[in-house]
Amino acid sequence: MEGIIYPMDGTLYEAKKAVARHIKDMHHSVFDYLLKMDKKYTGLSDHQKELLHFFSKGFSDKEIVRELNVGSPSTVRNHRFKLKEKEKQAKVFLAIMNLLNKQSDNQREDNFVQFHKGAKMVDDRYATTEKEKEKVLSTYFKQGTDGKLDKFPSKEKRKLIVLQNIVNRFERDKKYTEKEVNGILKTIYNDFATIRRYLIEYGFMERSRDCREYWIKD
Repeated sequence: MEGIIYPMDGTLYEAKKAVARHIKDMHHSVFDYLLKMDKKYTGLSDHQKELLHFFSKGFSDKEIVRELNVGSPSTVRNHRFKLKEKEKQAKVFLAIMNLLNKQSDNQREDNFVQFHKGAKMVDDRYATTEKEKEKVLSTYFKQGTDGKLDKFPSKEKRKLIVLQNIVNRFERDKKYTEKEVNGILKTIYNDFATIRRYLIEYGFMERSRDCREYWIKD
C-alpha cells in the first residue's frame, strides 16, 4: 500500500520497490509470474506458455524443437505467427473496450461490478451491474451497507454481492484468528459460521491448513 514502508532482509522498501523485490525473489520476473497465471486470465494453453518461455530466452526455432522433442522448425514458426496475430487482436480488443468504457462513464448503472481475482467458477453469476448491486444491498442491508445483514440470500448471484460487501469489513493486509473472524461476522449476522464458510468457498478469504489464520484473498 502507498505510504507504507516494508522491511525486507534488513532493508526498508517503499511499496512499489517492495513489490518488485517480491516478484524477483518469488517469481524471478514479472514475465514468469504472468506466464504462470491460470488460463482463465491469460487465454494461453500450456504449449503456448512453453513456447513463450523459450522465446523469452532467445531460443531459435531449431533449438526449441530439440528442447521439446516435437514438431519441426516450421511448426514453431507457425506458432510464432499465431501468437503475433493474437497480440494484434488483443490490442484492437483493448482499444474497443476502452472506448466502450468511456462511452458508458455516464451510464453507471450499465457498468459491471468488478469481483475479486480469487473468484471461483466465474460464470453468469458474476454478470452483475452496479444498478443490480445497489438494489441487492439495499434489500439485504436495510440499515445501510455498514449495518447488519437482515437475511442471507439463497440465490447465488445475490450471495456474491452480499459477501463482497461483508469482506470490506476486514483489513486487506492483516492475518486474523478464527475467533477474530467470528467476532467481526457476529456483528453482521447471527449465523456467522455460514458467512465464514461462504467467504472461503467463493474465494473472498483464505485460511491456513490448521485453520489458525484467515486473511483476505488478494
